[in-house]
Amino acid sequence: MAIRRMDNMGVVVDDLSAAIEFFEVLGLELEGRGTIEGEWAGRVTGLGDQRVEVAMMRTPDGQGRLELSRFIEPAVVADHRESPVNALGYLRVMFAVDDLDDTLARVGRQGAVLVSDGVVQYEDVYRLCYIRGPGGLLIGLAEELAQAAGSTSSDIA
Repeated sequence: MAIRRMDNMGVVVDDLSAAIEFFEVLGLELEGRGTIEGEWAGRVTGLGDQRVEVAMMRTPDGQGRLELSRFIEPAVVADHRESPVNALGYLRVMFAVDDLDDTLARVGRQGAVLVSDGVVQYEDVYRLCYIRGPGGLLIGLAEELAQAAGSTSSDIA
């Protein structure tokens, strides 16, 4: 097998502390925070000499990680946060939640807003929505319905 696992997904943010707080309210745990800088890091990213403040967030099950980065140098050169959901490139991160209504209430107090008019139910399988989180980040939330507890994502296709 060529791939062992997906290690993490990276998201560039403009306010690292606010993003950490938001994702902690959502239920992720801060695994570590620090600054990455120097020529060696720029060789990986192709940006040359860089300085980036990074925080690694971990899902409660320990299987998923979200790397939050705030670039100090070089400056951010593009902003895709307001792009529609059919724009090319990475779109959003989707989290499975136990109670969608409770989750929306908690992240709503952090300034998150629904992208559409409300939560949508997909058959008897999921309740889903997209929200805009800190700095306009697009985040998906999905609650698996009790009736579908034995089904898998391949059952949906």
